[in-house]
Amino acid sequence: MTPASLYHSARLAAGYARARPPVHALIVEAVQRRFDELGIERARLALDLGCGTGLSTAALAPLASRAVGLEPALAMLRHGADVAPGARLVAGRAEELPFRDGAFGLLAAAGSLNYTNLAAVLPEAARVLCEDGAFIIYDFSAGRRLAGDPRLDRWFSSFECRYPFPPGYEMDVKSLAFSDAGLRLVRLEQFQVAVPMTAEAYEAYALSETNVEQAVRAGILEDDIAAWCRETLREVFEGATRDVLFDAYVAYVRPELPSAA
Repeated sequence: MTPASLYHSARLAAGYARARPPVHALIVEAVQRRFDELGIERARLALDLGCGTGLSTAALAPLASRAVGLEPALAMLRHGADVAPGARLVAGRAEELPFRDGAFGLLAAAGSLNYTNLAAVLPEAARVLCEDGAFIIYDFSAGRRLAGDPRLDRWFSSFECRYPFPPGYEMDVKSLAFSDAGLRLVRLEQFQVAVPMTAEAYEAYALSETNVEQAVRAGILEDDIAAWCRETLREVFEGATRDVLFDAYVAYVRPELPSAA
């Protein structure tokens, strides 16, 4: 079983559609401010690579008039009509984009390039991106911290010790061969977003993580995992809504500037 195969799960897809906190939208708010500063105009059409159930696609609304999401896991796409009703979600692979040259003013990839063949994906991204377009690559950590309170971080350490995350997800965006594909990294920013969550919302979010999907596939009952989460999260949240912190980065990538004649 490869880490990418976990996303073909109907259980995980339902969790992504219903239980993920709105981190994509908060990151796009920051991206929109940066676009304004950089003079990048709102795109007519955006392409979201590895869109999942469409949460990241729907979040692109401030940056593009229309959006298309591309996703290889069909289980994820079944939720698109509910999650991203204004977008078009299609099945496909980022290594072989079924779109014409220069079709998109904006490309986005949210934690999805990690599972791809980057040597094939980056040239394809450059091909379908128009000459004045922008490609945003972003990702965010698990929400495992509360401001000024170490209890959630301790809880999450126990959570991942009981249910280890699948290996092979890490990717260093700075090391990607952008220039080989005719692209250039313009800016890389790191920041933090806070999402208010209750213990119940956090439990549902935790159950939608890939380590839980891996544990369920290994034969551990989801109900048992949920019961442990519910019991142990009670003392972290104490019946209150808490701001859960997510560490995020955004890489701003543009086509290479034409060389002087």
